[in-house]
Amino acid sequence: MPPTQLLLSAGEASGDMYAAQLATALKQRMDVAIFGMGGPQMRAAGVEIITDYSEVSVVGITEVLRRLPSLRRAMRRLVDEAERRRPPLAILTDFPGFHLRLARKLRPKGIRNVYYICPQFWAWRPWRVNLVRRRFAQALCIFHFEEKFYADAGVPVKFIGHPLVGNVKPTLTREFFCKKYGLENEEPILTLLPGSRRGEIAHHVPVLVKALTEMRRTLPGRFEVVVAVAPGLNLEKLKATFPAQLEAKFVEEDTYNALAAADLAIVSSGTATVETALLGKPMIVVYRLSPLTARLAKPLVRTKFFSMVNLIAGRGVVPELIQDDFTPQRLAEEVAKLLSPSKEGRQRVNDMKLGLAEVQKLLGPPGAVDRAADAIAALLRAGESNAK
Repeated sequence: MPPTQLLLSAGEASGDMYAAQLATALKQRMDVAIFGMGGPQMRAAGVEIITDYSEVSVVGITEVLRRLPSLRRAMRRLVDEAERRRPPLAILTDFPGFHLRLARKLRPKGIRNVYYICPQFWAWRPWRVNLVRRRFAQALCIFHFEEKFYADAGVPVKFIGHPLVGNVKPTLTREFFCKKYGLENEEPILTLLPGSRRGEIAHHVPVLVKALTEMRRTLPGRFEVVVAVAPGLNLEKLKATFPAQLEAKFVEEDTYNALAAADLAIVSSGTATVETALLGKPMIVVYRLSPLTARLAKPLVRTKFFSMVNLIAGRGVVPELIQDDFTPQRLAEEVAKLLSPSKEGRQRVNDMKLGLAEVQKLLGPPGAVDRAADAIAALLRAGESNAK
């Protein structure tokens, strides 16, 4: 018999990582041929990429409008390929603005949809959970508090834990990391994760550069600056936005070592904050959208906190500098507080580390991807049995 066709889709870098891990786990369990939307990690895992996620990866309401032609082309390619291959399941990874519409188009064609990495509708437009109930046969959530939210809305849901648990580990000691990149081991290291999308880089980097300039001028003593470059970003273009006097070192494909070596991280809100928390590293979370998108989005937000770390903890474990609060002056002030050798500064860092340890426990045990693959395999087998 030919392998079973499966559609697997991810719309940005973290989704590509999670979906690639799932593709590997599914292939270990079943004879499947997987196709869909994704990026380099899904390709490496043997997924046939019909459309690259770089065509659709955007953040913000106004930003989406400029990419509508690309979004429509990607949707059409996926739907046409699904009609041709007739997969019994489509596994859609987060990215709700696109995937909710894709699920609506696939369901009438007899394709059952699985949501892998459920969207955070409890924080942002919660009424959209009703669309998940109508369009998805199974939802797999990664945060403990999400299961009740989705179940209360009538969605068939399972809590699988976070796929990053057990997988976020450094491979170098701080000493060897410093030798590799020409850093002074004795100096404080400030690691920046400015984002993975072009829009994030455009909004974040100018503020980061001004803040670093201010810090170089006002902070006592020296400190090292490391910029962890997300996959898919243009390294040379990013380097050119940082003046030479900031003496920033840029690292590619070495984010976990860059974080593990850090005394403090400045992290764009998103998956990277969870990775930083799993490494137990103190952080300041930053984020900025276009002014119009921020104004349109504000009435739709339903949570007190913005960053995943604080949402998981249910309290303010790490500082958040969001939108108008994300200024060079505010960031420089927060960095000064957390790098201060004073008793108060050390206490702040210690309290944050204790909070991050709580977050680590709430993320669940290792093995989330295997649990997701088992649930999908069971759903596929049940569908085959019902078809006989």
